[in-house]
Amino acid sequence: MTTAPPSPPSSPEATEGTGPEPGEAPAPTTSAARSSSPTSRPRPAAVRTGHRVRYTVVGLVLVGALVFLVAKGLGTALNFYLPANQALAQRASLGGKTFNLEGLVAEGSIRHTSSGVDFVVTSGAARVTVVNTGTPPELFQPDIPVIAVGPFRGPLFVSDPILV
Repeated sequence: MTTAPPSPPSSPEATEGTGPEPGEAPAPTTSAARSSSPTSRPRPAAVRTGHRVRYTVVGLVLVGALVFLVAKGLGTALNFYLPANQALAQRASLGGKTFNLEGLVAEGSIRHTSSGVDFVVTSGAARVTVVNTGTPPELFQPDIPVIAVGPFRGPLFVSDPILV
């Protein structure tokens, strides 16, 4: 049985890597051929480690942003209300800090001024005079619980918004 000699490859891809025929110049290397060579191929472990570090950094940034937003949101959501008697007892420690003063508007204490309204807030036996520089809400009247937001300035509580 006789065997036929192998036929020469017909496509350039098939001849790539077999080397030039004797007497021929070597074929130019293409970028595809360079990238597929074993020496220029990146190692998979190095690529995975780089991705792992990148994902870890992105994850830490996202967790940090989430913690910041939750802390900021809880900080503003935890507005506490001090009844008038507790506010008077803590006046020295409160200083000029803005807080929410809670109490009932005393009967006959509402006095409209050119800059707003003055009134007295009561809680138990305690009475706090409130000077308000804003427009009171429509439901503002005597014997209604209110929250006045502001600081103590001397013996007065200076408020801008009033919540009914």
